[in-house]
Amino acid sequence: MHDIRAIRENPAAFDAALARRGESALSSQVLELDEARRAKILAAETAQADQNKAAKAIGAAKAKGDEAEFERLRAEVADKKAEVATVQAEAKELDAKLTDMLARIPNSPAADVPDGADEDDNVEVKKWGDLPQFDFAPKEHFEIAGVAKAMDFETAAKISGSRFVVLKGAVARIHRALAQFMIDTHVDENGLTEINSPVLVRDEAMYGTDKLPKFGEDSYQTTNGWWLVPTSEVPLTYSVAGDVIEEGALPIRYTSHTLCFRSEAGSAGKDTSGMLRQHQFEKVEMVSIVHPEKSDDEQKRMLGCAEGILEKLGIPYRTVVLCTGDIGFGARRTFDIEAWVPGQETYREISSVSTTGDFQARRMNARFKPADGGKPEFVHTLNGSGLAVGRCLIAVLENGQQADGSVTLPDALAPYLNGKLTLTADGVLS
Repeated sequence: MHDIRAIRENPAAFDAALARRGESALSSQVLELDEARRAKILAAETAQADQNKAAKAIGAAKAKGDEAEFERLRAEVADKKAEVATVQAEAKELDAKLTDMLARIPNSPAADVPDGADEDDNVEVKKWGDLPQFDFAPKEHFEIAGVAKAMDFETAAKISGSRFVVLKGAVARIHRALAQFMIDTHVDENGLTEINSPVLVRDEAMYGTDKLPKFGEDSYQTTNGWWLVPTSEVPLTYSVAGDVIEEGALPIRYTSHTLCFRSEAGSAGKDTSGMLRQHQFEKVEMVSIVHPEKSDDEQKRMLGCAEGILEKLGIPYRTVVLCTGDIGFGARRTFDIEAWVPGQETYREISSVSTTGDFQARRMNARFKPADGGKPEFVHTLNGSGLAVGRCLIAVLENGQQADGSVTLPDALAPYLNGKLTLTADGVLS
C-alpha cells in the first residue's frame, strides 16, 4: 500500500516509479479521488460544527420564550444532522474507492533495481558451483530409472487431476529429508525461529500480504471463505498485523515448512512435464520483520541463507536480480536463485528473496515503537524461499544421476537417510 501523503508531496516520483514497471501514470487519478474525499470530510466537519452551534442556540431560544426561533433552530439541527450523515457516507465511499485503488498499484522498485521489460533483462550477480559432466545424455528427473516408478503422475491425475504428483517409497523419503534438512539448517545455523502455521487463512491475511484484491485468481478459496496459502509468507508475515513492536524485539525471523497451493492461472501448457509446476507443493519459507534501516542488509542475509542450502547440497546455481519488468507486485527488490537442472540443460528458479519495504506493513498496520520514545513507525517485511522442496528434489536427482539409472545423493542428507546416499536404479535407498 502506498503512502497517500508521499504521492501528494511528489506525484512525479510516484509516476516515474510506475513507468519503470511499464505502468501508466496514476497520480492524477489518485489525487483527484483524494481531493474529492478530503472535500467531503471537510464538508461533513463543517456541517457538524453548524449542527453543534444550532443545538447550543436552541436552549437560549427556549429560555427567551422565542418559539419561532426555537422551531427554526430545531429544524436546522435536524437538517444538519441529515446532511452530516449523507456527506459522511459519501466520504466513506470515496475513502473505500481510494483504498481499493491504492491496493491495486504495485510497489515502487528500489533505485538500484535494473530497468527492463521481462525476465530476459534480469541481471546475473553470482554463479556458484561446477556444472556436472556426464558421459551420457542426462535425463529429466521423472525419466531417471530409480525415480520413474516412485514419481506417479497417473495416480495423482486419477485422484486430483493434472499438475499433481504422488511420491512413493525412497523418493518420498528423500523429499521429506530435504525439507527437514532445510528447516534444521535455518534454525540451528541461521538463527530463524521455526513456526508451524495454519495453511488456511482469512481475507485479511491475504490482503495484508498483497495477495488480494488483485491476485485472487492465483489462489484457492474454500466454500466458507478461507484461502489456502500460496506460501507461508502469508501467515508468518500477517502474524504481526496490528501490532506495535518494541524496537528492541526486532528483527523477528521466522521459518516454516508447509504445503502451498497455487492455481497457476495463466500458465496453461507451461512446464507440464514432471513436477516443476504443481498446484500443490511444499516449501520452506523465511520471513523477516525488521527496522527500516536494516531491511537491505537483511535481504542480503536471507539470500545467503537460501544460497547456503544449495551449497551444502552441492547444487550449482546462479543468482539474478530481477529487473523492473519482472519483479512481483509487492516487491521493491527481488533476487532469484536458479538451480542447474541437467535434464533441461538450464537454470530453473528455486528461490525468490524479496524486500517489500513498508508496502505490506501499511496494509496490515504493523509498526514498531522507537527506543527513543518517538511515534510508532512502520516495520519493513521480507520473505524468501529457503527452498522450494519439490524443485530442490528435482535438482538433487538430476545432478546426482548416474548412467545406470541410479542417483548419488548429497552428503548433507546422510543424517536424514540413515547414511544411505544411493538411490538404486530399482528405486531403493542403499
